[in-house]
Amino acid sequence: MSTLTVGASVDRPVRRRSGAGRRRQSRETAVLVAPSVLLIVVLSVAPLLAGVALAFTDARLVHNPHYSFVGAANFTKLADNTMFWSSFRIGIVWAVSVTVLQLVAAMGLALLLNADLRLRGLARVLALVPWAMPPVVVSIMWRMIYSPNAGPLNAVLRAIGLPGDTNWLGSFTTALPAVIAVGVWVGMPQTTVTLLAGLQQVPVETYEAAAIDGAGAWRRFTAVTMPSLRPIVTSITSLNFIWNFNSFSLVYVLTEGGPGGKTMLPMLFTYIEAFQNRNIGYAAAMGVVLVVVVVALLGLYLWSQLRNEDKP
Repeated sequence: MSTLTVGASVDRPVRRRSGAGRRRQSRETAVLVAPSVLLIVVLSVAPLLAGVALAFTDARLVHNPHYSFVGAANFTKLADNTMFWSSFRIGIVWAVSVTVLQLVAAMGLALLLNADLRLRGLARVLALVPWAMPPVVVSIMWRMIYSPNAGPLNAVLRAIGLPGDTNWLGSFTTALPAVIAVGVWVGMPQTTVTLLAGLQQVPVETYEAAAIDGAGAWRRFTAVTMPSLRPIVTSITSLNFIWNFNSFSLVYVLTEGGPGGKTMLPMLFTYIEAFQNRNIGYAAAMGVVLVVVVVALLGLYLWSQLRNEDKP
């Protein structure tokens, strides 16, 4: 009995010191996290909630606005807006095409930059050039490249005997592929850098063991490289899809949604409704629908990827 009593009296101060330490650590953590949480709430959560609230009003962009609650009228009107859903389909084609092509091209470039080649450092710097250029400058540069009369692209095609009078950004058939090519070019550096960082973390011994077992280059890529990069590929693909779907300035400067709405992305359509037609409430309803659909698609993609990772 006496032994148990003495043991309990020794343990109590230890627990009090441990509990006080945890509380102090919790307070320090809260102090460090609070500024970041406050910024997120003020700059992200509050505007999002304000946009959702506007979607249920008839708000207009006028000098003395007067809002009235209209319930789900904006969403009912939006359901019958064929032009919006057409732009939504174009946005999905744009986002998926650019994201997939960016991943494929960036993977090839990252593998090349990770190899032991001469002037590798210079090649890595040159690969980052598109990333350093503002989207507006990129758009103006590519407008000049795609120019049907004086553009270098048509000049090269004429020099090799191919038709060199294509109006790349003015034709119904070539406008969207031409814009997608620019989107891939712009976004490829950041994907390349991310994949290159992942490649440098793969142990060399793993490749050597696979080579000893007789695995060729393709087999080493599928059995060693891709499984090692799967978390990075999942993350960068998800982020690229969001960034590409929300693209605005690049396509706006290139085509302004034309010709005939063939490159009218949903963000462009929403911008025109908000700031040219001045229907802020209706445009907010479009934004809410876009956020819900993108989050649902992204959640489905992440769920499928994480489920595959959990499989033995």
